[in-house]
Parts: sequence; C-alpha cells; structure tokens
Amino acid sequence: MKILLVGSGGREHALALGLQADPSCTELHCAPGNPGIAEIATLHPIAITDNSAIVELAKKLSVDLVVIGPEVPLVNGVADELRAAGLAVFGPSKAAAQLEGSKNFAKGVMRDAGVPTARSFTCETQVEIENALDAFGAPYVVKDDGLAAGKGVVVTDDRAKALEHALACKRVVIEEFLNGPEISLFGISDGRNVLPMQPAQDFKRAYDRDEGPNTGGMGAYSPLPWAPDDIMEETYEKVLAPVIAEMAARGTPFVGLLYAGLALTDHGLRVIEFNARFGDPETQVLIPRLATPLAQLLYKAATDSLDDVALSWRDESAVTVVLAAQGYPESPKTKGAITNIPAISKTQVFHAGTSLNGVGLISSGGRVLTVTGLGSDLTEARDRAYLAISQIELEGSFYRSDIAFNASVAEKGN
Repeated sequence: MKILLVGSGGREHALALGLQADPSCTELHCAPGNPGIAEIATLHPIAITDNSAIVELAKKLSVDLVVIGPEVPLVNGVADELRAAGLAVFGPSKAAAQLEGSKNFAKGVMRDAGVPTARSFTCETQVEIENALDAFGAPYVVKDDGLAAGKGVVVTDDRAKALEHALACKRVVIEEFLNGPEISLFGISDGRNVLPMQPAQDFKRAYDRDEGPNTGGMGAYSPLPWAPDDIMEETYEKVLAPVIAEMAARGTPFVGLLYAGLALTDHGLRVIEFNARFGDPETQVLIPRLATPLAQLLYKAATDSLDDVALSWRDESAVTVVLAAQGYPESPKTKGAITNIPAISKTQVFHAGTSLNGVGLISSGGRVLTVTGLGSDLTEARDRAYLAISQIELEGSFYRSDIAFNASVAEKGN
C-alpha cells in the first residue's frame, strides 16, 4: 500500500513510524514532513494549506491512502477534494471537521446527540460576554469559537483577563468550569462504526504543577491506572457512538479520528471539547502502544470497513515529554542548534519543530522534540523518557519534570 501522510509535527512523526512498521505499507510519502520523518519516508515540500497541491501529489504518486494529520487542512476541506479525486482518505470532510473548527457547532451536535457536556453560552457582543461570565462565575472558561492551535482557551479566576480574551475573539463560547481529572480518548471511525482507543492524559500548562500559560501540550502518558475500568465503554456509549450517529444523520458522516477531551466530574463524565484529528502529544504515547497494524486500520476506516475490527494493545506503559523552545508558547526562539539526541533502548525521539540548515539540526517551532519512553509500568517509562530528554542540548529549551509523576507514584502504591 502506498500512503501519503500530510503534516510536519511530532504527531505526524509518530503516525509515520506506525504506518511504516505495518508490513502492508510498501511506500510512505509525507508532505511536508520533517527531518525525523525524512529517515523513514520520502518528503515533498508542500504547504499543508495548499489543497490543490496535496491532491495533485496524491494523484501523481497513485497512493492508496491519504492520512491527514493536522486540523487546518481538514477544516480547509482537503479531504473533500481528495475524495472527489477518487482517493481513500483518513480524515473528516470540511463539514464534519467543524466538530473542531467551531466550538459552537460541536455544542449543537452534542445537544442533539444527548452527549453530556458543560453548560455554555455562545457570545458575540460585550454585553453577552459579560452576562455569561456573571452567570457562571469563577473560574471563568473562555473558548475561541474557531481554531487557535491549542491556545484559544483561557481558564482563569481573573474576570478582567477572561473578558480581555473573550473580546479578542470574533465569537466566543463561555461555559461552566468542569471540576475533575481530564483525559483524552480517541475514536477511529469509518462514518458508521467507531472504535475507542485506550485513554491518555496530556498536560496543557507550560510549567510544573500545572502553572503557566496553556500550550499545545507539554507531555502525556498512557495507560491511566487511576481511570475507571469501564471508561472506554462509557465513552463509547455516551459520547463517541452518539456523535458518529448524529453526524451520519445530518448527512455529514465523520470518517477519521474523533478526539474527545473529557472531564471526570463529581456528576459523571462530561465532554470538554472535540478535535477532528489525532492529538499531539497523545499520539506519541498511543501509537507506540498500539499492536493493531496502523496502515491497515486507517485504510479500513477510510473505506467504510471497520465492521469486524477490534483494536489490540501492547502490555506496556508510555510516557512522552515535550522539549520546548525558549519563550514558548508566547514567542518561541527558533534557529537554535539541536545536538546530542541520544539513542536509548525503548525510547523514541519524535521531531516536531525541527529543520536542517547547512550545519545540522535546528529548532523551527515552539515544541521542538517529543521524547517517549516505554516500560513495564509508568515509572520505568518515565525514567527512560527523562533520561533521554535530559541529554538533548538546545540553548534555552525547557521541559516539565512532572509528567505522569503522580500517576506513577499511585501505580506503585497499588
């Protein structure tokens, strides 16, 4: 099977490794890719926003499957254009990708599908915003209605800060604060069926102890030893299956990866948000743990053929830690030299914001590398990830030191 993967981040590097490890994948291409992906795939320097160039490349290569990594090309409708050209695509249509493209749209789908979520108001004027903030009170949860690269959400006790963020958005969703631990649970769908993946937890704040600004994600781990035993079944029944059924009933079936961000509240499971693609950095812990051949799995999803598929998982834990550039997330410093990337057993270094200059590897984004460790438990996986990331040299870079720490301690105590 010839496969074209679209994207250039750590998520795409993880997907590339998973696809390439499947014997059914005979040829792997990536547009535009990154230096890490270049080691296992043929790269094509195409912008992810250039729909026509992506379609032309897929046709020219005669690929059997196109896998769309990031949200921007999905919301831009590239999957529709690829399907119109007769290609199998893992990734939702423009209409279905509105589950991520618009928080207000997602709230409407959840309402119609009976999916539990936070109460909310969608606001466009200052009066509406102030009334909504006062209705829910602190902590204030303010979400940009559109795409914001993982940084459009502000959760704060400071009303002035909440109002400032809301007024900076064209349209904003203000909702009640959901108390309780958060988890990420993905579903792979062919438009009719949806297969829940094992849960992961990611860490959004920039610094230890969940301090600092929101980011695209600073680390993740899986499995979750503290999560309810029936979390996958409950999420399937209350969230994934109803949403997939609702999207099909609307005439916009969802084909691809439905990401459910969940809060386990005192009143039960609630959806925080949906994404229309694999999460980053959760993908970097889930793909190394997935035993089901990835290329065949995504092809079956893309061709409406998941009826008799069941996912299988390796009996290993995974912890991933993000190496971020100085100044991330507000103003990351780029073009720093990256050296001393180690090769350690049971670890994988995924490239995220890297590029090559005449001398060597340099940083080109805020989240530069993602280091995943595997182990028999979270402690072993953590130790491997931190041993590896501590050796990487990039001036001014930083990483959180507490990824999966509490979960690993709790696991040891059980």
